[in-house]
Amino acid sequence: MYGAAVAYSGLVEKQIFEMPGPFRTAGGGVVERVRVGFEVLGELDAARSNAILIPHPNVASSHVAGRYGPQDALPGYWDAIVGPGCPLDTDRYCLIGVDALCNPKAADGVTVTTGPSSIDPATGRPYGMRFPTICVRDLVEVQRAVLAHLGVTQLHAVIGASFGGMQTYEWAVAYPTSVARIVPVISTPWVGAYVLAKLRELRAAIALDPNWNGGDYYGGAQPVEGLTMALRLLYVAAVLTPEGAEASYARRWADPQRDPADSFDNEYAVCAWLDALARDRAQVVDANNFLYTQRANELFAVGGASTLKDGMRSITAKALVIAARGDEILPPSFARAAYDALVEQGNDATFFEIAGSMGHLDGVLSIAQAGEAIAAFLAR
Repeated sequence: MYGAAVAYSGLVEKQIFEMPGPFRTAGGGVVERVRVGFEVLGELDAARSNAILIPHPNVASSHVAGRYGPQDALPGYWDAIVGPGCPLDTDRYCLIGVDALCNPKAADGVTVTTGPSSIDPATGRPYGMRFPTICVRDLVEVQRAVLAHLGVTQLHAVIGASFGGMQTYEWAVAYPTSVARIVPVISTPWVGAYVLAKLRELRAAIALDPNWNGGDYYGGAQPVEGLTMALRLLYVAAVLTPEGAEASYARRWADPQRDPADSFDNEYAVCAWLDALARDRAQVVDANNFLYTQRANELFAVGGASTLKDGMRSITAKALVIAARGDEILPPSFARAAYDALVEQGNDATFFEIAGSMGHLDGVLSIAQAGEAIAAFLAR
């Protein structure tokens, strides 16, 4: 079906939306000025009924596909399924991505977000940890304001991976009459103890860095070591599987001439790879924004309900639930529990599992495996 599909080749423009007045969070905090970036691929039809919202994963942005310019080395994270004739067909659908509040990639020079690293109009200094705590519903409300700005009131679908999948579930609960279909990928509607424990370690690593200084590090030394450690922990949980790590690295040394038995400074290849990956990403991530995003993950229980089934009860949308077989941070059992709850309450729901050796990240890198299922689901 997709032999003639063409990946999205057009240049992508980062647009900016500013809310017309102060934004009140679900917890009662007030942010005087909210600005977020958004990207649009494809065009709205005359009825404005072909919009697909794509909330992004944890340490990503609205850049779902395409490039910003000829010199841009990297495409968007789901480039494999976006473009004319692709599952997310830009000749058929209008794809809309929005940079989340407190986006961790606030320092990459492209992402536009409001969060702890933003200037507080009341003080003229970055908010730091004085920024109000946010939750997934707050991200949904900002996205809804962007959609209203574009004249979109009904969504053909919401599709998001990981943290984006949590937003997908919340959209279906918050605005059931506005969302016809949902495709949560490598996600969960309910963050329980297993995930809470892992996320807390990410926050703890940053807080242990003396340069973090309680979040007041702007204008001084950045908490790079703590942030790098947090990102390493995230990648160990989200990217590595026992099989994948063994196949790619085994017990090879990072440097063939430097035996780890000779010095604590000598590393194994897998550790050197993780360190390089984390240090590279730390250059574009703001530590406080990262903390706030992880906290929003921790706080997530769909619909704010006390049980998963209660939280799912108001979802009326058709659902395609996608899991990754080797996922060790949001295991397939989480997605299966959500699917079972949907089926039990009478929703039209389908389950698909991606195979691979990159764990949680297979929901991004191997998403093409689910391409046929996504295309068929969106066309129903």
